[in-house]
Formats: sequence, structure tokens, C-alpha cells
Amino acid sequence: MKVTEHIEKANGKALFSFEILPPLKGQNIEGIYSTIDPLMEFKPPFVDVTYHREEYVYKTHKNGLLEKTVTRKRPGTVGICAAIMHKYKIDAVPHIICGGFTKQDTEDALIDLDFLGIDNVLVLRGDPIKSEKRFTPEPNGHAYAIDLMEQVKNLNDGVYLDEDLKYNSPTNFCIGVAGYPEKHFEAPNMKNDLYWLKKKVENGAEYIVTQMFFDNSKFFEFERQCREEGIDVPIIPGLKPLSTERQLSLLPQIFHLDLPDALVDEVNKAKSKDAIREIGVEWCIEQSKELIKNGSPVLHYYSMGKSKNIQKIAREVF
Repeated sequence: MKVTEHIEKANGKALFSFEILPPLKGQNIEGIYSTIDPLMEFKPPFVDVTYHREEYVYKTHKNGLLEKTVTRKRPGTVGICAAIMHKYKIDAVPHIICGGFTKQDTEDALIDLDFLGIDNVLVLRGDPIKSEKRFTPEPNGHAYAIDLMEQVKNLNDGVYLDEDLKYNSPTNFCIGVAGYPEKHFEAPNMKNDLYWLKKKVENGAEYIVTQMFFDNSKFFEFERQCREEGIDVPIIPGLKPLSTERQLSLLPQIFHLDLPDALVDEVNKAKSKDAIREIGVEWCIEQSKELIKNGSPVLHYYSMGKSKNIQKIAREVF
């Protein structure tokens, strides 16, 4: 079932969803199940599965030649989605990214997803890998999420890369895209960011999932601006409970967001790691309750591979 269909079927009741990370190379599917199992009591209609590009460095040999060496790799998102759907009988939403994929790679992945009966994709550009200063697309790949989204839309219309072939089976993906309540860090301003978000919706995006945020007023302002621009698809807020003192500096650095003064002050006064985790949980509970009160159709939690905090929050909210 499509994400939008789940939302319609809920008749205004807020749904619970979360996102998981593929395990590192060498780990097995049980690590994924151990994250999902504690959260199934809240009846998530779908689970997002991220895609992490392989990371590599170039090593210089004595003869001056460069060798590309993979330093980090995660198992495939397609297989993980299939395993989740088989075990839990819920929908999986794979992330489809530009980085690391040619257009042919993307088409192959989408054909596999369609074959497995997966109805949803979240289309993202993706971040640069650690060895890159800025995002670099693959040769014959997509540089922007809107271009990747167009390829998904083409397959929905039965248009494949090989125009000489006649395909009778168009795909039927529900396309989600990302939104940034505090602006994408590469956008010159919020107006420009909203311009491209609206373009994605006009070209076929059916729902939006936001980057994490810790100040609901920023989400509400983002939502208001979207509606004023004519963006009328569901907007799903993305949430993460802060869990360590280190995240006070790490989260703004990685995700380009601000943390509210009140939250930072509470964490700075905390006397233990457990106290910090509890502060993060309580903060996220209050965020969640306010978002539901204001009509958010789904609350989407970034688990980062851990479920205990999310479980505590969901028990108070759903």
C-alpha cells in the first residue's frame, strides 16, 4: 500500500513510522530485526530503509598510480526491504539516492523494487562521501533529486531508458521527497529551497518527509510557507530524541540545524548520561504531542539503529 493510502485510511489519526539504517558489511539481518521488534507494538504501517553509499579512498602507489579502495560498505537496501516485508507484513520504503548510481543502476534497482511489490520510494540526492568536499554525481548519473525523481516518474509512465523497447508494465511508485524546516544547507535561502520543493511536487512527488528538527515552531512555519506556495501534499515531520551530550555539537554539524536554548540548557545541567537520555526522550514526547495536536498525519522517527528511546516516546504518544 502507498504511504498516501495509509494516511487516507487513517482518517485523521496520526500514524507512527520510523527509519532504520542498513547494517555494516559483515553483519546480518538479525541486527535489523532487533531494532524493529520492540517497535512493532505501535503498528507502523511502513518502515523507511536508508541507503548508504560505499565509502572509498584513493591510495597512491610507488609508481604514482591511484587505486580506489573501498573502506566501508553496507548491504543492499532492496534485500533489506524484501526481508522486512516478508517478516512483518508491513510496507518498506527504500531510499533511492543519486550518489553512487548511474541512471542504468537506478532503473535496475527500481525494476527490482517493483518486482518485489514495493509501492513506495523516498527520492533523495544523498550526501557526499567523506572523501569528497562536495557532492559529485556518478558519470551518467543524476546530480539532483528532482532529476532522479523524473526517472522514477518516467517508469511510472512506462518510459524506460531503452526507448526502442516496448514495455507494457509501468511501475506505480508513490514518490516521497525530503523537506527542510531550517533550509537545506546548500540552498541560498528558504524561498529558493521552497521553489525547488514545489517543483518536485508539481512533477509528481506525493508526500514530504522533513529533516529532523527540535523546535516545532520552525516546522509549523515551514508548513505554513509550503501551503502558501501551493504545496498541498502531506508533510511528515521527522523527529529524533537527543541522547548524548556530544550530539549538542554533532547534530548541528551534520544536519545543519539549531537546537533550542531550553534543550541545550537542560542537557548542560544534567549530571549523568542517563539524565541526558531522559531529557531527550521527554523533549521528543512533548514535540510529538504538539505535532499530533496540530494535525501531523504521521510522526516519523529517526532511530539511528536504536529503538529503546523511540519505544519510550511511542508509549507516551500513541
